[in-house]
Amino acid sequence: MSKPFVTESLEESLDPADPAAWSRFRALAHRMVDDMLDHLSTIRDQAVWRSPPPEVRSALSSSLPLEGQGEEAAYQDFLRLVLPYPNGNLHPRFWGWVQGNGTPFGMMADMLAAGLNPHLAGFDQAPTLVEHQVVRWLAEIMGFPARASGLMVTGGSMANILGLAVARHRALERIGIDVREDGLQEARSGRAAPRLMCYGSTEVHGWAQKALELFGMGRASLRLVPVDEEYRMSLSVLQEMVARDRAAGALPCCIIGTAGTVNTGATDDLAALAQFCREEGIWFHIDGAFGALLRLSSKLREKVRGIELADSLGFDLHKWGYLPFECACLLVRDPELHRATFAISASYLGGAKRGPIAGGFPFADRGVDLTRGFKALKVWLSLKAYGVSALARLIEQNVAQVQYLASLIEAHPELELLAPVPLNVVCFRYVPQGTEAGDLNALNEEILLRIQESGLALPSATVLQGRYAIRCANVNHRTRRIDFELLADAVVKLGRKISAGD
Repeated sequence: MSKPFVTESLEESLDPADPAAWSRFRALAHRMVDDMLDHLSTIRDQAVWRSPPPEVRSALSSSLPLEGQGEEAAYQDFLRLVLPYPNGNLHPRFWGWVQGNGTPFGMMADMLAAGLNPHLAGFDQAPTLVEHQVVRWLAEIMGFPARASGLMVTGGSMANILGLAVARHRALERIGIDVREDGLQEARSGRAAPRLMCYGSTEVHGWAQKALELFGMGRASLRLVPVDEEYRMSLSVLQEMVARDRAAGALPCCIIGTAGTVNTGATDDLAALAQFCREEGIWFHIDGAFGALLRLSSKLREKVRGIELADSLGFDLHKWGYLPFECACLLVRDPELHRATFAISASYLGGAKRGPIAGGFPFADRGVDLTRGFKALKVWLSLKAYGVSALARLIEQNVAQVQYLASLIEAHPELELLAPVPLNVVCFRYVPQGTEAGDLNALNEEILLRIQESGLALPSATVLQGRYAIRCANVNHRTRRIDFELLADAVVKLGRKISAGD
């Protein structure tokens, strides 16, 4: 049989076309690495944040390119339009929200992962074995059983949402309802699922509301439990809420404990919550977004005592693991229940006795994604390169630095702490001395905005009991104590200047 005539020159690829083109691309790639390393090595000398000017905004709203301009020209656009205007989280004086800063080695790990570009649904491949090993390591760190199930995901929100999905599945399965088959509507048997109730403190992260809306349970299924003076969930009020909901015919589904709240860094009494959940037969999920990794430190581990008792746990590695975005983990104590919540059967996902799909697609069976990138590589390389002990020392350093900032605030007559400082988050404000204070909320908001716009530092803000707070959350391995001295000095100087009408 004759083959159809094909002109080879009409066939294209996005790879360089020949050895000379590969050499040109190699030179460009090396320059990209050098430019990023130059950027990282001089980050302290740069402004923390700069707003993109009008000409940059205009260039970044241009029309869709129909024809390419070439790799070199595209990269020059990156250098001109993108690199100078990030959100600032690489900088040693970035303490806004709770955002990690990454590492040069983590950056290169992402390059290696993208170069390999493996599909992490499963497959019989080394990257799959790496992810299994990373999950085992993380389970060991958290005190979970060796057989616990886990999944690397984008961030804490997704880890927590998937954990709550397992809790919902388990709660309804125990009363004979298959939520995967019938949802929350009336089942074929004529039974409808009762209203499921989830409980978290008033300081619980916003992912919980999003999850209940996504699952069709609605915001009415989220009970927000008051906190004590240290911003921890009140166990006595929780007990009353659960009892009332049971009496009203609702089904308590999950209690969400928090290890390191976003607002103040508070940690619920996890051991007491675990005990209550066991007594009541309720799933215990912990949002450990950044606080869970206190488990790395023998000095600080007691602050999250009880985390090892959770039924499921979500936490980030791109915060106190100091890795580049995106990298988080969900751990589930019961691997069979984890798989039962998400696994599906399809001919195109069938396993085989031998070959590249031997062993099936275990990670696709633990969440909603089929296509998954190689997030585990940067965890694996980082732990191998630096070890747990280095990460523990950095976490201890971050906590000590924030305690130092708190001492500066307490020692200054024009600065006021607005919440306890149990961990790595400090909330404070400027209070003028010897003059009428006026609107302190407006004053401190203006101080914060001027500090951010100056490029000196980037704290964020929150409101505690009606009081506007300048908030620093320190998960920054580049920060030094002198950076906090600069911040405290700047807040006082700006506060005096604004109070004087300037």
